Amino acid sequence: MGRPVRSEQFQADEVCIVHAIQRCVRRAFLAGRDERTGIDYSFRREWIRRRMEALASVFGIDVLTYAIMSNHMHLILRNRPDVVAAWSDQQVALRWLKIFPGRRLDEQLADPTDSDVNRLVADVERMAIVRRRLSDISWFMRALSEPIARLANKQDECTGRFWEGRFRAQRIVDEAGLLACAMYVDLNPVRAALADSPDGAVYTSAYDRIQAERGEQIPSAAFDLVSVSAEQAGKHLRETSVADRQRQRRAQRRNPTGKQILRDRWLAPLTQSDRKTADDPEVHRRGLRASDKGFLSLDWEQYLALLQWTAEQRVQGQVGKVPEKLRGILGALGIEASMWRDLVWDYKRYFGRSTCAGSPSAMSADAQRSGKRHRSGQRLVRECFSVTAG
Repeated sequence: MGRPVRSEQFQADEVCIVHAIQRCVRRAFLAGRDERTGIDYSFRREWIRRRMEALASVFGIDVLTYAIMSNHMHLILRNRPDVVAAWSDQQVALRWLKIFPGRRLDEQLADPTDSDVNRLVADVERMAIVRRRLSDISWFMRALSEPIARLANKQDECTGRFWEGRFRAQRIVDEAGLLACAMYVDLNPVRAALADSPDGAVYTSAYDRIQAERGEQIPSAAFDLVSVSAEQAGKHLRETSVADRQRQRRAQRRNPTGKQILRDRWLAPLTQSDRKTADDPEVHRRGLRASDKGFLSLDWEQYLALLQWTAEQRVQGQVGKVPEKLRGILGALGIEASMWRDLVWDYKRYFGRSTCAGSPSAMSADAQRSGKRHRSGQRLVRECFSVTAG
């Protein structure tokens, strides 16, 4: 069966949520310990996390959940054309030039100048393309994957493909599918026996949120959304050597804004606000992420309690009874509480071959949207949902 057409799964001008999976070529080690050679590449996980954090500060895309594994990574992304539409042309141009500066007068001059920004703004056709790309999940994944591949290949002193190919995308079609997918992603290290609980699953969104609740702060990787004047740029080039500019650029990459933030502040808030109207984009104003819009109806305490309980249900057939307070959360989404463990731990069985994830009725609606009769896994997943939900 051929690969699904991207335009059938998501479009840059339509708000949607996508589960993206990117694997290394031949399942080689991305960021773990290679048992054959004994080389530990775990430090690369921070490369990826910081790059995601940096891109979250400039793209009109919310990072909802993520997990960085030894040879692949999972992200749940929500594109936000409504947020990008609220940005001025100058903001759009500056954000784009921060990611894709193009050929510059001096490669060590990292910051775009006012002239660069104004020149791009004046190109109306180009601006329309750039504005659309800033809410395009494919461009986000490109901006994430390519620099990591270059760094890894340079370090390994090799050339060629680092990633297996284009990322796999799965559209999340309702909150039930989103909750199951989010927990599947957050529990990936537990599934792989790399951690005993979410508290120890480093380089996941759950770990970041847990540590932020405990007050952990990190140097912000967000881009500094300012341009420099032509005069400042000229003076900098005249008065500093190439070596000095390289050192300054490396230091700036470590902490572009000089700020410390709570570990999870670049991620989208977990809980949807009931104080905002449905069409309010809730644009973020502090330069850390696209918006302040949450993505689940439950609060962090409820999510963490359900996540921790689910993490404990490792062995199939030895599942404890779902606590009453958690049963209510699942019931509100039409999920059979007795099947919750299977829905998360066997996520790939239900949704692994499907282009979307959600309740049977939502998957059916998504199939009709694309002119199909049904989605793979749609019938199988019915066992996890109540009759009224399916």
